[in-house]
Amino acid sequence: MMSLCVANKRAGRKYQTYLANRLGGKSVGTIEHQDIEHPIWSIEAKKRKAFLGKKFMQQAVKNAPEDKTPIVIVHVTGDSHDDDLVMMRLKDFEEWYGNTQTPEG
Repeated sequence: MMSLCVANKRAGRKYQTYLANRLGGKSVGTIEHQDIEHPIWSIEAKKRKAFLGKKFMQQAVKNAPEDKTPIVIVHVTGDSHDDDLVMMRLKDFEEWYGNTQTPEG
């Protein structure tokens, strides 16, 4: 029987590969201290069964006018506002940035 840790790692790597393919990057795991190598971004991919931020996003989507892109900005008390986190849905990210895949060569 596969341990939970091994199953979680396998699921995480599968998600990294999916995202890398979708965004035009390369899944490198922790080899290069980032999950996905990409020409523009350094991507850390996380897969969770539950995430509190999802409720924040659901509220942003519910309250956003149809002509606006919902985003969530999270500030942790005591941290610099420069370190606030900005979250948006992947489909909205792709709508804004288009095809992020770059041709090889």
